[in-house]
Amino acid sequence: MNAITNPVLRGFNPDPSIIRVEDNYYIATSTFEWFPGVQIHHSKDLIHWRLLKRPLDRISQLNMQGNGDSDGVWAPCLTYDSGLFYLIYTDVKSHKGAFKDTHNYLVTAADIEGPWSEPVYLHSSGFDPSLFHDDDGRKWLLSMLWDFRKGKNKFGGIVIQEYSHSEQRLVGPAATIFEGTELGFTEGPHLYKQDGYYYLITAEGGTRYQHAVTVARSACLHGPYEIDPLNPVLTSSGNSGLTLQKAGHASLVETQNGEWYMAHLCARPADGHHCTLGRETALQKCYWDEKGWLRLEGGGNSPSATVQAPALPLHPFKPELERDDFDEPLLGSHWSTLRIPPDPSWLTLSEREGFLRLKGMESLSSLHRQSLIARRQQSFSIEAETVIEFEPESFQQMAGLILYYNTEDYVYLRITHLEQHGRVIGIIESKHGVYDELLAADLKLPQYGPVRLKAIVHRDRLQFYYATEDTNWCPVGEEINILHLSDEAAEPLRFTGTFVGVCAQDLGGTRKQADFDYFIYREME
Repeated sequence: MNAITNPVLRGFNPDPSIIRVEDNYYIATSTFEWFPGVQIHHSKDLIHWRLLKRPLDRISQLNMQGNGDSDGVWAPCLTYDSGLFYLIYTDVKSHKGAFKDTHNYLVTAADIEGPWSEPVYLHSSGFDPSLFHDDDGRKWLLSMLWDFRKGKNKFGGIVIQEYSHSEQRLVGPAATIFEGTELGFTEGPHLYKQDGYYYLITAEGGTRYQHAVTVARSACLHGPYEIDPLNPVLTSSGNSGLTLQKAGHASLVETQNGEWYMAHLCARPADGHHCTLGRETALQKCYWDEKGWLRLEGGGNSPSATVQAPALPLHPFKPELERDDFDEPLLGSHWSTLRIPPDPSWLTLSEREGFLRLKGMESLSSLHRQSLIARRQQSFSIEAETVIEFEPESFQQMAGLILYYNTEDYVYLRITHLEQHGRVIGIIESKHGVYDELLAADLKLPQYGPVRLKAIVHRDRLQFYYATEDTNWCPVGEEINILHLSDEAAEPLRFTGTFVGVCAQDLGGTRKQADFDYFIYREME
């Protein structure tokens, strides 16, 4: 019997929306401030997955310049109806304080790999929107309602409104159909029709360690909705021994053979509390009991790290290469940029053949234009390596290898220029927004020539290394605690995960270039 090993999408891949089209399965996940927006993974057996497409790949669909940390794309919803894929997403402009600026859009495509349309604006009333296609042909948008008023429950319930595909707009009145359970923080609605009932799946309890999946049902679309007497149907709350914590925010899929699976958000702590990899995606096998309620296979409501796979032929994919030599005309699909798309004004793979050239832009504190590319850390133990050719002329010019969570939390092995020493290497750390330089004195480098850079991570510890053409690997500083690269390390609530990559800054505005010959990402677990 084949088994699914959870999480199926490791590293920062939260808020899964799963569908099946014929014998293909797709999961869309949130990307927040990282570009391109939304990750769509593909599988044929629910065991093996590959990153297939990131559909929001141009500014006309997703303009995130100025978006804050953990803003951007929240909780997409991927659906399919009558030959067309529909993708609903939120572009959050701000989530601080009482208000939330949450703009919700819809794009469509006849093929999952695109081209994807220009966006249709829906509303800005709340977040976590989803689209339900009823069997009478009508379409309905669901979202949570954000109520910022004093004395109100900010999670104001689940609202439904009809969407007209022909007019490309919402029509008719909006109505609240569900106010949630006592768990509170009601969000992430997905609606399904099964055996004459409308089933409303919601995320509750907040997306931390009390997170949960709850279910309600109604014979009528607009309710009233009856709450499952055994809610929550899935949670990790109160069970710290589970491998998968924070279980919640779920969606459902039925296989070709009538088996049911729930895709849900989860997280794995590196130390018992801090989840440096971010929130991930797992699958649980489900069934409908004799009373018509959704239940986990095997009983209980706890997520399992190993789950029985469906009765489908195995379909593995070619594994991702560990080494990227930057020989292709476009960045590989595992790379992301911060808030902005790559363009020749700051990133090029053609000016110097076989090299990634970054032209330094704004600082690591910038919410606008950073010259940075990175990929998700997807294992607790990794090795990352690159080689850089960079000849800075000022302390304002920097480039190197970075582990990045957000503008306030990162650790950066950077090369720069100091007036008294010339080219040097050292470590910058930002912890909760506090800048520090971790070496008592930066290490002198030859004034010219390539420098190899390496990071080795084991759960909560990071060690940097460097080497020049005529030296072996030398450690840079001591081991560094990297638990601050996690959702749990600071307030207010934040939602992403650790990335590893390369970057360049030129605070003098001359766009000093740094050339990278290769990048190796190797998992050691």
